[in-house]
Amino acid sequence: MFGIGMPELIVIFIVALLVFGPKKLPDLGKALGRGLAEFKRASEDLKESLTTDFSLEEEEKPPTQARPPAEGPTSPPEPPPSKDDLADAS
Repeated sequence: MFGIGMPELIVIFIVALLVFGPKKLPDLGKALGRGLAEFKRASEDLKESLTTDFSLEEEEKPPTQARPPAEGPTSPPEPPPSKDDLADAS
């Protein structure tokens, strides 16, 4: 619990008792408990809404199409024969 041991909690309780008095301390504890509960509820709602948003984004994305694998190295196309090559062949 945040690295606070029992002796530290007792000191904090005694200081709070001296500062706020025995009449206000229960009310302060209730308010603190309600505040922590509300914070926990809000953080759970935020986590749930983010999870929902991310799952909706993943559903909206179109599936990626896999390209077929290349069949080995390809050689560049041969240039068309020139007029000189055609004349030599005849």
